[in-house]
Amino acid sequence: MVTLSACGASGSGGEGSDSKTVTLVSHDSWAVSKSVIAAFEKQSGYHIKVLKDGDAGQAVNKAVLTKDNPQGDVLFGVDNTLLSRALDNGLFQPYEAKDADLVKPEYRADQEQHRVTPVDTGDICVNYDKAWFGERKLDPPKTLDDLADPAYKNLLVTENAATSSPGLGFLLGTAAKYGDGGTSRSSGAESGGGWEDYWKKLKANGVKVVDGWEQAYNEEFSGSASGRKAGGDRPLVVSYASSPPAEVVFADPKPKTAPTGVAMGTCFRQVEYAGLLNNAKNPEGGKALLDFMLTKQFQDDMPLNMFVYPVREGAQVPAEFVKYGPQAEDPGTLDPAKIAENRDEWVKSWTSLVLK
Repeated sequence: MVTLSACGASGSGGEGSDSKTVTLVSHDSWAVSKSVIAAFEKQSGYHIKVLKDGDAGQAVNKAVLTKDNPQGDVLFGVDNTLLSRALDNGLFQPYEAKDADLVKPEYRADQEQHRVTPVDTGDICVNYDKAWFGERKLDPPKTLDDLADPAYKNLLVTENAATSSPGLGFLLGTAAKYGDGGTSRSSGAESGGGWEDYWKKLKANGVKVVDGWEQAYNEEFSGSASGRKAGGDRPLVVSYASSPPAEVVFADPKPKTAPTGVAMGTCFRQVEYAGLLNNAKNPEGGKALLDFMLTKQFQDDMPLNMFVYPVREGAQVPAEFVKYGPQAEDPGTLDPAKIAENRDEWVKSWTSLVLK
């Protein structure tokens, strides 16, 4: 899928090889206000061409396959679950964006080589349908442990960890909580077989797995407006802590409270990055675009377009986020080196365990 900003289709031919066109490769969730894109194009003199390439996992995999002749100049949307795959495959060339020193320290990565620029952050969490649980006078789950309780049998839908970044994030969240067996990182208690034993319990409890977030949230989940229209019958879904604000912002008329809630004890912290692709045809345009992604103008605009949190110090967080989608206070995290060392093997084991 290709989208062009209103003024990006004129004046310079619109091809990635044109020195006045900068091409951004992204996952499908890229969204920016037209006025912000117009400001970048006026300030920089570059037109933006956007190539949307499916889920983040698909976009990264395609970028790896095309790295010698990349589709564009900048790749946006590689997150902390996939970062090592991108770096190990040499996707990016070093560039330290302007205002990189204003990125909150906990979101910085690759500090020696500056091959990626942090752009946004969010929490992958289980969301629940308030009305569904209210009608049945059943308390929604609060923690990962709760999801394996028979009270929630056949209620959860999640994404495939092999094809979807929220699905992978949820898997990594269970690895952060339960470990590989032995001692749990969070509690210090013996956790038996670790995350694999936990997923055996989820499978026995009727977890449903679909390919990606769009299907899980917009078709299977009973709590989203689109899911209700599609006849979704799962009141629990792996999504984001910022999904409830989206249900309020896009509703007409707007409800007084969000129709969905977040099980805060299920969250895993995600950070998304952008990088200047090796062999980019317009590296100078790519650098200008990376600089722009860290400006206060872009960071302030981003939350209500992509429903993620800004990473720049002092960037504005919308009132809707504060009220309906606060960040988790104690999300699951994993060291990037731990993810790099284990991700592919964990996904292989998860696939064998859950999908077969």
